[in-house]
Amino acid sequence: MSYQVLARKWRPRKFAELVGQEHVVRALTNALESGRMHHAYLFTGTRGVGKTTIARIFAKSLNCERGESADPCGECAVCTAVDAGRFVDLLEIDAASNTGVDDVREVIENAQYAPSRGRFKVYLVDEVHMLSKPAFNALLKTLEEPPPHVKFLLATTDPQKLPVTVLSRCLKFNLKRLLPEQISGQMRHILGAEGIEFEGEAIGELAHAADGSLRDALSLLDQAIAYGGGALRASDVRAMLGSVERGQVLGLLDALASGDGPGLMAECDRIASFSPDFGGVLDDLATVLHRVQLMQLVPGYRGEESDEGLAALAERIVPEDVQLYYQIATSGRRELPQAPDARIGFEMALLRMLAFRPADGGSSASPVPPATRSATPAPTGQAPSAAAPVRSAAPVAPAPVARPAAPAPVRAAAPVEPPAPAPAPRPSAPLVLDANGMPDWAELVERAGLRGPIGQLAQNSSLRELDGESMTLALKPSHLHLAVEPLTSQMEEKLTVALGRRVRLRFIADHGNLETPAHRMAQARSDAQAAAEAAIENDPIVQTLVRELDARVIPQSIKPVEPRT
Repeated sequence: MSYQVLARKWRPRKFAELVGQEHVVRALTNALESGRMHHAYLFTGTRGVGKTTIARIFAKSLNCERGESADPCGECAVCTAVDAGRFVDLLEIDAASNTGVDDVREVIENAQYAPSRGRFKVYLVDEVHMLSKPAFNALLKTLEEPPPHVKFLLATTDPQKLPVTVLSRCLKFNLKRLLPEQISGQMRHILGAEGIEFEGEAIGELAHAADGSLRDALSLLDQAIAYGGGALRASDVRAMLGSVERGQVLGLLDALASGDGPGLMAECDRIASFSPDFGGVLDDLATVLHRVQLMQLVPGYRGEESDEGLAALAERIVPEDVQLYYQIATSGRRELPQAPDARIGFEMALLRMLAFRPADGGSSASPVPPATRSATPAPTGQAPSAAAPVRSAAPVAPAPVARPAAPAPVRAAAPVEPPAPAPAPRPSAPLVLDANGMPDWAELVERAGLRGPIGQLAQNSSLRELDGESMTLALKPSHLHLAVEPLTSQMEEKLTVALGRRVRLRFIADHGNLETPAHRMAQARSDAQAAAEAAIENDPIVQTLVRELDARVIPQSIKPVEPRT
């Protein structure tokens, strides 16, 4: 006997065997048991979640020789014929191949005849959204008022393409994507029944790779069993899928938490040696960050068995940085197709996380390696902090310290009096204020050293009000998405230092023409471009070329000369 793939062998034949979709099963079961059945049903959902399977079970329930029931016997001639795909009164139509109006007319003409063997003639139209507009129009009348012995079961992965006139004539059931836990449970059941050895971690890898589709999961399971020579091992599954171990993803986060650029690149090299799917690695990284955030912000969260190693990371990385890393991982995943190659896109996403770490090392207990830390003097009037690690391009030798004579070496000199509270830092030079006491916003942005994503937010803001600690900034509605944590809190800290007093930011939307640093720079670039084009067009040599050789000036090829700094 030839081998039958798992997806077909373990296809559910009763409602009780379905995985998930309880909401659909309950509705259809109640309809069958009460006899209140509609004439047209629409099943929607992604591939491999049970649309056609439910439709076939429903057809058996309607025509089982032992009577209409939500629990067909599965043994009579009708049930076995439906399972084998040869029941004459179940007409399965692939709309992707039969899209024309002539195909639909044939269905309509045959619908008027009574069923040959069963009580109902059931039309199962798969991928119904592929029908042409004339085909839909031809189907509408019969779909609205079919003969009493006809039931329409429509299935589609793209219900948005269906005409409203068709949707209004059907009972619609949206089938859900299956959770990894549901897929894992079904695979464990199947492997146990098949007598195949497996590792639990391998099942988890396949369940996540299936992306909500049980059929895809069983197809991957067949492939993995063949790849592993009859057994299911995690290492074989990862090699087949191009995925990496959880520990390697944790290695990336450990290097990020330490601000260790060389270590981060070493981890990238180690991962690249497995020839992985780099998009999948970024997905795994986002998944781990999600679990880390749950540990940080949800009291009592226990997580999964595989989350035991995340507790240390949850303590080392502040929640704001976890959010930032997650955002970069997901956006980097979307940008991979535009990268020169997948590895470059993957590494740039990780380097972006490293570049956007707060410069004050606030993301971990030991954010900067010893080789890149240096002591910096506190600003005038400020008490020195116990530890103020900062980034430095190269190691800085510590200044000589005068040690007091002591009878025995001591670890630290105890202060005679507790230090006074540190006042707010003051800028080295006062800002120039206008008649209303407002500083120039562009100058303040430069003074505060707002760069990267914070700089993007600042450059597109306009200073509206500065009243005590409250600073009001206006943004265009299209830029309001920039004003999110942790960027806003980091921006507050830098502006506090630049102003020498505490400020609290408030952002408002403004639909008008805002005078922002970004607008100023754009205007300056536009003026420089216009001046450069005018200079070229007025050049005597260029005018001679245009006049005598019919040459023409291409404005897009002219670039203003950048001023030297």
